[in-house]
Amino acid sequence: QVQLVETGGGLVQPGGSLRLSCAASGRIFSINNMGWYRQAPGKERELVATITSRGNTNYADSVKERFIISRDNAKTTVSLQMNSLKPEDTAVYYCNAIGFLVGGKSYDSWGQGTQITVSS
Repeated sequence: QVQLVETGGGLVQPGGSLRLSCAASGRIFSINNMGWYRQAPGKERELVATITSRGNTNYADSVKERFIISRDNAKTTVSLQMNSLKPEDTAVYYCNAIGFLVGGKSYDSWGQGTQITVSS
């Protein structure tokens, strides 16, 4: 299986910035897509941003122009730079990775989640 470990959560004031990172490990043959999702209290989990192995990105309308997703050269780590944070960005943020294991089995793995709280 694939393990995803997220770092970088915390408390930030409105207008501030935070950077999340997620490192993947395991018997990985390929990571086709990596991304970030979030879930606020009482709401369903929603897409924040995704990035393919070729670097194509997709963002939720609510975070466009504020958040930037990126992957490292080895393509096993994904980061999310969050700028101009708003109280409505408060949520648990989850890392996701989709691809194939050594041996050919597909996977769709999730991290444990990290809390982001935007408050003054």
